[in-house]
Amino acid sequence: MIKSLEVSAFTVFHEAKFKFGKNLNVIVGENGAGKTHILKLAYSILATSFEEGRKPGATTPTKSVLQTRLADKLVNVFRPESLGRLAQRRQGVQRCEVSAIGTKPTSNVAFGFTTKSSSEVSIQTLPKEWVTEAPAYLPTRELLTIYPGFVSIYEGHYLEFEETWRDTCLLLGAPLRRGARAVGVAELLAPLNEAMDGTIELDKNGRFYFVSTRGRMEMPLVAEGLRKLAMLARLIATGALLDKGALFWDEPEANLNPKPIKQVAKSIVDLSAAGIQVFIATHSLFLLRELELRATKAIDARFFGLHQQKEEVVVEQGASIDDIGSIAALDEELEQSQRYLEKAD
Repeated sequence: MIKSLEVSAFTVFHEAKFKFGKNLNVIVGENGAGKTHILKLAYSILATSFEEGRKPGATTPTKSVLQTRLADKLVNVFRPESLGRLAQRRQGVQRCEVSAIGTKPTSNVAFGFTTKSSSEVSIQTLPKEWVTEAPAYLPTRELLTIYPGFVSIYEGHYLEFEETWRDTCLLLGAPLRRGARAVGVAELLAPLNEAMDGTIELDKNGRFYFVSTRGRMEMPLVAEGLRKLAMLARLIATGALLDKGALFWDEPEANLNPKPIKQVAKSIVDLSAAGIQVFIATHSLFLLRELELRATKAIDARFFGLHQQKEEVVVEQGASIDDIGSIAALDEELEQSQRYLEKAD
């Protein structure tokens, strides 16, 4: 779990510090304000640690390992031409610094790189242990339709796809959770299955199907909005999202109408209440309102507003939407609603 993330000279951010809630974190901003960048950065840090820790014969972290593995992950997730392209671009050589503080001091990490860096970061703070839970990253696009054979093709060829796609496909293909913990899975799955009016099935040939009272349907024939719900349901069913770890979801509302967005909001809040640290990037007023309506006082939630000011992005944050300042995209929705009401009168 990440308590805070501090960056300087990272992509669009000159200086920024994010103090995360242990349950739910919602990042709001205009296109180009860096919402996805923060999700990908936090994910890359956790994913690198998890991947190294699960390798056969893994030992405690070392600088020589982490400085190359972390650089590789950042490049594969962000897809820049080189690592140095992630440093903020100003005149002269710029140095980017990143510091991530975890709930356990043994997981703290700090590193940096310059605009000239290509294959390594410099480690200032070395974690004493690897992360033991796999983080999950849901991109704006659903992945169930591309799943068959995708991982083997990705690992055997050079493809211009973000590595988050490959990582998530690995989680989607994991076996279903059985045993005592299946009870927790069933509780989280029930409202999603009800919203979809069906369940998800993976056949022996690696193809996903949607199964309902109307029959068994190939996933490419299912509406994209439903596929996004199905992807979340599958991650829950495999236990990838069960009382630990972190979920990063970029624009959950994309290609969804208001009814399934309400269900997505409920599932996000349910997951955060169950112990998953959830990170959301959005500019949907409807989703924001649903999250705030459904989040109880027991949920430690934080909201972040990213504001473009001249050549840098400023972060406002707090425990509610009211703390994040005025977001232009949200203001436009409110203004349109007001114009519609005035016209109706």
